[in-house]
Amino acid sequence: MQFIDLKRQYARIENEIQSGFRKICENAQFIMGSDIYRLEEMLANYVGRKYCLSCSSGTDALLIPLMAWGVGQGDAVFTTPFTFIATSEVVVLTGATPVFVDIDKKTFNISPTELENVIVQTLNEGKLIPKAIIPVDLFGLTADYDEIVRIAQKYNLLILEDAAQGFGGVYKGKRACSFGQVAATSFFPAKPLGCYGDGGAIFTDDDNLFEIFKSIRIHGQGSDKYDNIRTGINGRLDTLQAIVIMEKLKIFDDELEKRNYVAKKYNELLKDKLVVPFVPENCLSSWAQYSVLAESAWHRSELQQKLKENDIPTAIYYPIPLHLQTAYKELGYKYGDFPASEEISSRIFSLPMHPYLTDEEIEFICSKIN
Repeated sequence: MQFIDLKRQYARIENEIQSGFRKICENAQFIMGSDIYRLEEMLANYVGRKYCLSCSSGTDALLIPLMAWGVGQGDAVFTTPFTFIATSEVVVLTGATPVFVDIDKKTFNISPTELENVIVQTLNEGKLIPKAIIPVDLFGLTADYDEIVRIAQKYNLLILEDAAQGFGGVYKGKRACSFGQVAATSFFPAKPLGCYGDGGAIFTDDDNLFEIFKSIRIHGQGSDKYDNIRTGINGRLDTLQAIVIMEKLKIFDDELEKRNYVAKKYNELLKDKLVVPFVPENCLSSWAQYSVLAESAWHRSELQQKLKENDIPTAIYYPIPLHLQTAYKELGYKYGDFPASEEISSRIFSLPMHPYLTDEEIEFICSKIN
């Protein structure tokens, strides 16, 4: 059994993928081919934003907006410690300081109440200038954007939606990647909409920002190829990956429906044994992961071992919150600073989740837990 079965998905779109690859190879448009611009238009239309800029990874999709905004030394960027390190990594790469905010225990997303408290605390300390918020749409579930937008407007902060796991999710009728001044997503193969390597995309409605993003993506290029008007990066998406994403986007809504069916069946079979995922009213998750809570770390280990004995893979996202990782030792955080993140990290684990799980496979997995 596969944790994420990309082989079954490939069997569904193999002919289209191979046909697209042949066309690219015959035309030799490997870098910034016409399919890149077709993909960007499709993605912008799907999300409902004016612009989409493809790029080389989800990490670069977060980094480029921060560079465009001029975020740097002395600035505070607020985000969650319960996520993959890329979210905070890009803040450090700009020279700014990540300021962590604890999560909501039900959604595992950044807590708006804690967010406002930490912003006020940062302002009172006067050591850093609050600049931006990076909410994370964790495991496919969008953050609480009504409250986050209210707080951002109150304290004049920018919002960069980290939808690396959230693409396809819906919050009160609006799709993930449509929130904040800018949103970013990832096309890493394991994501709900993934390619066959690294890839990402940035979304915005801002004309000026979009032009800056385009420049940064290609080494800070100006109107002339060899007139670089700013410091940029090599952040282009390969045309071959654009082919993969376009073909997957055509079946994406069907796969989302299937993912939600899988999650519903899991919930029904596991709700009396484990704490199953919570999805707020008027929200739709894209189920990047199906993550449950065991009673304790010991209980989690016991269940994972039982599943492993039956060739059922599991994973832990995330075993160590960012504030306790070695890379952020100098920030001075300690165990106990973010109790919700710390407790959840000790109990959480993820089960196989993809659109091609059968009823028999789901029932087999749940039988070993129950």
